[in-house]
Amino acid sequence: MSKRQSSFMLIVSLLISGVVFLQMGLYLISILAGWNVRFNLVEVCHSWIKAFGLSSLEYVLDGFVVYTLLFAIWKIGLHWFHAARMKKRFELYKENALTIAMNQTYNSGKKEIIVISYPAPVAITVGLSRPKIVVSTGLMSLLNDDELTAVVYHEMYHKESRDPLKIYLLSLCSSTLWYIPILKWCHQKYRIVNELLADGFAIEKQATSVNLGSALLKMLKVGKQETMPFAYASFADTSVNYRIDYIVNPFMDIQLKLPRRVVFLSAMIFSLICALFIYALA
Repeated sequence: MSKRQSSFMLIVSLLISGVVFLQMGLYLISILAGWNVRFNLVEVCHSWIKAFGLSSLEYVLDGFVVYTLLFAIWKIGLHWFHAARMKKRFELYKENALTIAMNQTYNSGKKEIIVISYPAPVAITVGLSRPKIVVSTGLMSLLNDDELTAVVYHEMYHKESRDPLKIYLLSLCSSTLWYIPILKWCHQKYRIVNELLADGFAIEKQATSVNLGSALLKMLKVGKQETMPFAYASFADTSVNYRIDYIVNPFMDIQLKLPRRVVFLSAMIFSLICALFIYALA
């Protein structure tokens, strides 16, 4: 499993989504500012629709674009609301003494790990601009020192790679532009790849997969972690089967093949819907 795969899925998703949102943004600017965007595909596709006698679709297309933009704004606002709410809860349940001790142990005193008082085992990385690792007292009581270190190393990879931000962008693209199925595939597979990369980092740091494997099994026995309504990278709620295979045999190369049907369907939808429906605005 290579980092090239995760980078490929991230870039493909952002490129597809970027083209769609850029054209929509240019169109809105042209309306609000009275700016005539020359050579914009909006005008080209709109003239095609009129040429084929489909001018009645203009209203449908307008509604579709408005829906997409409003849905994107709603998703962004919802994320920031829940993230701000959860940040306050983390501060409320923060264990100051344990937080200081954990940061001294793993980060030379830097404030990058937060320990919260919570009975269930929690190990997540949160924050889009300045990600932090959050672990619970329930996790610390469940695992031994070596297992806890493996989990922290795993989350450190997510923090250094800024995975919460990347996961958030992929989630936003796939949910807002749900009619392009390759975006959902990239979002799901990106999480799998990056969990394996984080596992590989932890195994490399400890020179063994025993601690990581036992920590994962203990957390799975306790039960699946509760999902949260904002972007985060979690230790034990994603791609468990792939990760168990990888931990048993870290030298195994797990390849994720592009589904031809999804690629073909996405290409068709991107060409037809994005070009004709999103770009084709009067």
